[in-house]
Amino acid sequence: MTTLYDAVVLAGGAAKRLGGVDKPGVRVGGRALLDRVLAGCRGAGRTVVVGGRRATVRPVVWAREEPPGGGPLAALGAGVRDVAAGAVLVLSADLPFLDEETGRRLLDALTAAPDVDAALLVDADGRDQPLVAAYRTDALRRELAHLVTTHGSLSGLPLRLLTQGLRVVRVTAGPLASFDCDTWEDIAAARARIREHGNVLDEWITAVKDELGIEIDVDTGVLLDLARDAAHGVARPAAPLTTFLVGYAAAQAAAAGTADGPEAVAEASRRAAALANRWAAEAERDTAG
Repeated sequence: MTTLYDAVVLAGGAAKRLGGVDKPGVRVGGRALLDRVLAGCRGAGRTVVVGGRRATVRPVVWAREEPPGGGPLAALGAGVRDVAAGAVLVLSADLPFLDEETGRRLLDALTAAPDVDAALLVDADGRDQPLVAAYRTDALRRELAHLVTTHGSLSGLPLRLLTQGLRVVRVTAGPLASFDCDTWEDIAAARARIREHGNVLDEWITAVKDELGIEIDVDTGVLLDLARDAAHGVARPAAPLTTFLVGYAAAQAAAAGTADGPEAVAEASRRAAALANRWAAEAERDTAG
C-alpha cells in the first residue's frame, strides 16, 4: 500500500527557453501544466507549490524561495518547510504526462526499502530525475541543511548536489513519465500526443472533470456504449441527451446517499441502456409486423 505523503511542486524558474513565459500556466490539452501535475499527486495530504500564486484546480499551500529565482534547490528548501508527512513527492511543474501511478510506484519503492532516503525516477536515457522522486522528509531536510552549511546558501546551487549524500533506489517508468516541457517544440509534441486516437477521449474527459471541479472516476466505455445504443435504437440526438440525463440521475443518487458516484453512474447507465434496447426491440417488432 502506498504510504501517506505530502507533495512539493516546483513552479518557479525563468523559462528562458520558452521566451520567459509563465511556463506552469502554459496549457496542454486545455489544462495548465501545473494543474496537470497537481492531478498526478492529488492523493497527497498536503501539496506545497513553490512559485507565484495563481488559480489551481485544487487547494494548495503556497511558498516562495527568498530571493525568488534562486533555483530548484532554493525552491525545494522553501517548500519542504511546510511538509508534515514522513514522505514527500517532489515534482517539477512541467510534466504534462505525470500520472498517479508514477507517484505510487516511487512511494512504494521508498516504503519497500527502509534503508534508503529517496526513490528517483530514471528516464529512458538512464538519467536520474531528482524532481520526479519520493524522499523521506527528514533525510531531505538533513541533506538540504548540509548543503547550506557547506555552501552558505541553496541559491544557485546545481540540482545534482541534492542526491550525492543520499542513499537512493531507482525506479524505471514509461518514456512519458518524466517528459518535461522546456521548449516550444516540447509543448507542441505534448499537445500532439494527447490528440492521438488512443489518448484523446481520456484526455478530454479529464479536462472536463477538472474544468467542472468533478473528482469522479467513471467507466467511459459504459457511457460510450450507452450513447451508441441510444443513437442507433432511438435517434442520433438521443445520445448526448441520454448521457446528460444519466449524469443528472447519478448526481441525485449520490446526493441522496443511495450510491457513490461511480456506482450511481454505472447503475443509471445500465438502466438507460436497457431502456434503449427495449425501445429498439419494439421498433423492430413493429417493422417486422
